[in-house]
Amino acid sequence: MNKLENNITVIDKASYDGVEFEVVAYNDLQGAQSIDTAMGLFFANQAGLKMKQVRIKLNNATVKTEAGALYYYKGSIKSKANVGGVGGLFKKAVSGTITNESTIKPSYSGSGEILLEPSYKHYIMMELDNDSIIVDKGMFYCCSDDINIKGSMQKNISATLLGGEGIFQIELYGSGIIVLECNVPKEELVEIDIKQGEELKVDGNFAIARTKGVEFSVTKSDKSLFGSAINGEGLLNTFSGQGKVWIAPTQPMYERMNYGLPTQNNSMNNHSSRQRG
Repeated sequence: MNKLENNITVIDKASYDGVEFEVVAYNDLQGAQSIDTAMGLFFANQAGLKMKQVRIKLNNATVKTEAGALYYYKGSIKSKANVGGVGGLFKKAVSGTITNESTIKPSYSGSGEILLEPSYKHYIMMELDNDSIIVDKGMFYCCSDDINIKGSMQKNISATLLGGEGIFQIELYGSGIIVLECNVPKEELVEIDIKQGEELKVDGNFAIARTKGVEFSVTKSDKSLFGSAINGEGLLNTFSGQGKVWIAPTQPMYERMNYGLPTQNNSMNNHSSRQRG
């Protein structure tokens, strides 16, 4: 029996077309070999901070992951890097550069089990049904094979220059399960429905995802620049159209904290070159 299995808890799961995604959390890590590591683990346990992993079970199916996310796999599984020839590689390289994403998303096909690298970050699962969602750069982690991934260009100059998200974000579209790597847990996300004619205004860039029918721009918080200056808010990220927006209101508070474990080295794989914004 794998004794490590007794030390983990499945905290979220979803399945689609022969693929089962699980987020597992390690209950208690006991491998400290130094005082510093022991102190870090102690405070992590006291704060309820758990090391987590995404575990994927394939049953004659295929899954895509972010490059560098693989930890190990077992079973009858074949890996493939979908390049699409020289032209495809160039196109992916350009897209990867402008979106701050890896150039190639490897896929794994067959039957068996895949473990992605452990991390202290959080993982959010969503199911798309012939739909499209736009997410912040660096959030994509893995997905079902029928999900397509591409760069989505901002549609107006204000969002590009002032929105804090850059020129491009990531669009995921199709049908299946997507897993996003997030700075806040699922329980701290707020899902907001926007109807035609309504607007959602956010002071900061903690809106992490939106459906494709929602338009993103940056507007003044008041009708005049003078009014915006008086009320102290200035410019606001504005969402309009029709669809859903997911915001992480607690994210700015975490970003201001720098206590305990290093906030910029959440990956447990020291050999990984992946960086997430």
